[in-house]
Amino acid sequence: MRRQKGFSLIELLIVVAVILTIAAIAIPSLIRAKISANESSAAASIRQISTAQIAYAAAYPLVGYAADLTSLGPGSGNASCSGSGPTSASACILDGVLSTGFKSGYQFVTVGDAAGGSSPNIEFFGGSAPLNFNVTGTKNYCMATDGVLRVNLGSAAIPPDLATCTAYQALQ
Repeated sequence: MRRQKGFSLIELLIVVAVILTIAAIAIPSLIRAKISANESSAAASIRQISTAQIAYAAAYPLVGYAADLTSLGPGSGNASCSGSGPTSASACILDGVLSTGFKSGYQFVTVGDAAGGSSPNIEFFGGSAPLNFNVTGTKNYCMATDGVLRVNLGSAAIPPDLATCTAYQALQ
């Protein structure tokens, strides 16, 4: 009598079923963990933008707060700061990734505002929104001149102005 080597079809199906069951349990947890990591990164990035705005206003008092993210970073299309040093158009305060406006599945924006005057910009807000709601994140974050991090749950776009940002719920 010859002994057969290998596995039977039933044994292979049982192994595949066990692997699929484990994957069905693990994958949703992995997705939630990725969303949580993206949201933590977005909140930290909004704080970085706020700190960069304050540093920019101190360095360029005639301009006030920066008008956009490009002004806070190394400049449009630059991965590093120019050899001639920082300017009000490229202050080199934020890293090249965040100053592009996209990081960790989120989109970012910051706006300096003269509040009815012509110059300098005396207030700002920075905001973020997930690029793909419920895949890269579920929360929008923003911070205004007052330095309070605010959150909005839902699929809304980046807040278009300071008033919308200040209507968000303050993060505790």
